[in-house]
Amino acid sequence: QLQVAESGGGLVQPGGSLRLSCQASGTTFRFYAMGWYRQAPGKQREWVAAISRNGMTEYADAVKGRFTVSRDNAKNTLYLEMNSLKPEDTAVYYCAEDISNIRGDPSIYPYWGQGTQVTVSS
Repeated sequence: QLQVAESGGGLVQPGGSLRLSCQASGTTFRFYAMGWYRQAPGKQREWVAAISRNGMTEYADAVKGRFTVSRDNAKNTLYLEMNSLKPEDTAVYYCAEDISNIRGDPSIYPYWGQGTQVTVSS
């Protein structure tokens, strides 16, 4: 499986911005479609954004227009630029392979890392 480590989370005020990073290692990152997922307190993990191996992107409706996913294949790194943050964006954010059948049920995927905490609060 793809080995990943998320970073960049923190505490921000509503309307603020953060950039999350996902450093991949142990395999050939550039051949993987990648996704960002999040799990809010008391809720199930949900799909947030995805990027194909050649840079095509998709977003969940809740973040469309505010978040931007990108990748640097030369550095084996995935990014999530988060703008206009809202309290409801508070969650632990995870990166993983983007596999179509886990978007609707991320719980079936067994390789989640530690994630990075994003807290949006005044």
